[in-house]
Amino acid sequence: MNKQGEALADKLFPEDERMVFTVLDGASVQGLRQRLASDAPQHECLYRGDLEPDMAEVAPYLVQLELNSPFTEWVLEQGWGKHWGIFGQSAADLRELRQHFRRFLTVHDPEGRPLYFRYYDPRVLRVYLPTCSADELKELFGPVQAYFMEDDTGSSVLRFLLKDGKLSKQSEALLAKPAAP
Repeated sequence: MNKQGEALADKLFPEDERMVFTVLDGASVQGLRQRLASDAPQHECLYRGDLEPDMAEVAPYLVQLELNSPFTEWVLEQGWGKHWGIFGQSAADLRELRQHFRRFLTVHDPEGRPLYFRYYDPRVLRVYLPTCSADELKELFGPVQAYFMEDDTGSSVLRFLLKDGKLSKQSEALLAKPAAP
């Protein structure tokens, strides 16, 4: 794994029993379905039912990441900084997380019309989370202990936690800059 991938893995993979997952945006990840088929990580499409091929290509996918697996290495090395998706840690299983994340796929505008909510795009979630009320945060986190995503430059990892009902945001440089001579 390259240095970026190793640095990300160090931040994402805890030493306890929490699962590490990603929600990837098929619209942003070219060849995602083919890669899911060839590497075969545990995954679920967040959309329900049998999808037409064009819709399946752009759908969001929940994937359980395993340290040092080819799929995980590919995502960490190739996707960081390209808004492929969000990462997280949870003690829940994939099925429970799928049910949790499906609840946020649709929101309604002021006139009550349904709209797709692409919360799994890090450019959306990192802006949205700080605007949420305590109740909204509790609902968004649900079984998720922490969310991770790239900052707007891709040079830092943003970590969002819910502590005592309040959002905690931490930013850590992905790769340490060498000290000046």
